[in-house]
Amino acid sequence: MKMLPVVDFAVIGIYLIAMVLIGFYFSRKNKNVEQFTTGSGLIPGWAIGLSLYATFLSSNTFLGVPGKAYGGNWSAFVFSLSMPLAAWIAVKYFIPFYRNSGEVSAYTHFEKRFGAWARTYAVICFLLTQLARMGSVFFGIALSLQALTGVSMKLIMLVMGIAIIIYTVSGGIKAVIWTEVVQAIVKTLGAVLIIYLVVTNVSGGFAQILSIGKTADKFSLGSFSLNFTQPTFWVILFYGFFINLNNFGMDQNYIQRYHAAKSTRQAAKSVWLCVLIYIPASFLFFAIGSCLYAYYSLHPGLLLSIKHQVAAERLPLTATPGQVNALMATLTPADYGDKIMPHFMVTRIPTGLVGVIVAAILSAAMSTISSGMNASATVFAVDIYKRYFKPKLNSKQTLFLLHIGTVVFGFAGMGVGIAMIGAKSILDLWWQLSGIFAAGMLGLFLLGIISRQTSNHEAIIATIIGVIVIIWLTFPAIIPDQYASLRSTFNTNMIIVVGTLAIFLTGILLTKARRQTV
Repeated sequence: MKMLPVVDFAVIGIYLIAMVLIGFYFSRKNKNVEQFTTGSGLIPGWAIGLSLYATFLSSNTFLGVPGKAYGGNWSAFVFSLSMPLAAWIAVKYFIPFYRNSGEVSAYTHFEKRFGAWARTYAVICFLLTQLARMGSVFFGIALSLQALTGVSMKLIMLVMGIAIIIYTVSGGIKAVIWTEVVQAIVKTLGAVLIIYLVVTNVSGGFAQILSIGKTADKFSLGSFSLNFTQPTFWVILFYGFFINLNNFGMDQNYIQRYHAAKSTRQAAKSVWLCVLIYIPASFLFFAIGSCLYAYYSLHPGLLLSIKHQVAAERLPLTATPGQVNALMATLTPADYGDKIMPHFMVTRIPTGLVGVIVAAILSAAMSTISSGMNASATVFAVDIYKRYFKPKLNSKQTLFLLHIGTVVFGFAGMGVGIAMIGAKSILDLWWQLSGIFAAGMLGLFLLGIISRQTSNHEAIIATIIGVIVIIWLTFPAIIPDQYASLRSTFNTNMIIVVGTLAIFLTGILLTKARRQTV
């Protein structure tokens, strides 16, 4: 395995040290709970907008999207196209709602609306979502850096995780936001640099790339048929709308930033800035995947080492060369798409520039993970510990609890990332997990704010039915073979769509039925 030159390691080291120093800088002004969780509501909207963009553009995007475009087509880009409508709803309804509530936690109002059970249910769903998000991001960055350095994925996660924990614990939400401003710039410039380097290595440039891509149908947005068993255009569009509605509407990472803004107007501007940057940025990452497909189509011999690595990872250590070669022959581009960009970086990018691009990938990962750590610690402190165990904690004790929570969730995210080693696609894995955990939250949230007549009992019944539906969608194999016709055939991206609608519509129908019998 090729090792990075000293120059590249130096660039990476300087970047990591800079992020930690930013955390220490803000630790001087981080003396109470309000400063740790909301930055005292004094952060400008443009900085929050870049922060939101940085959280959206994780290493799942940086590595997973080019891998997805390489192994398939541009159907996943439809996710980005769903963002404006979800953002409009958030700006018009959700941001004023949260700003007026004054509650730093996104889930306090669940208890006010339906009772303690609803708050606890939403918190559990959120924390599971965050662990899945942080784990997939840890896994993605470790996958890339292992290809570059040969260092164990577990060790990579540990070193990076400790660096993130240090600056997140030290500087709180201010450190998270301002490091994300830097990271947003670094990761975007890194993407521009990558596409330039790929295009200049393709004989014939953009014209050749477009020709190869069109021949292989790489620019397709997916089938427009109303088939919900496959990842069609409509399935991804619905998934994107619901998951973005969840992100902008009830994800603690975003709600905390709304409170950190100087005003409701500034918070609204931050959401639109995020959307306006993310859509063209995601386009850029799909273009990178298509460019890499063209490059490796012209140099198929370079794929042998990638296929060998994938086959060796999937087989036991005792596998023979013949077994490895046999599996290599069956691999498709979708099986090794996530390893293409790391391989290109190792073999084609000049010394010094590799360090810059690794710093960009680290930026993509660290921004999402630091946000997740801070938000998870806040939710745990406010919605679990202070709610059920010690509600009378003073400011100093609460701040200490937030620090401990940040460390615990940081290491928990690493553990999930280690458990994901060997996954086929980072993006597919994250989309499935986020859909499962977010569906229950979003359905109950929409039921609570849209149907003011729905009672606690109706919400409980709707949630139970919704959870059963989510389990049915997620684990079709639990239904015995003799009842195979009852198994769900929905595409996994439909879990959040169907699960959300199951809770919301069940609650509406139960409310309507009760009112008719009164």
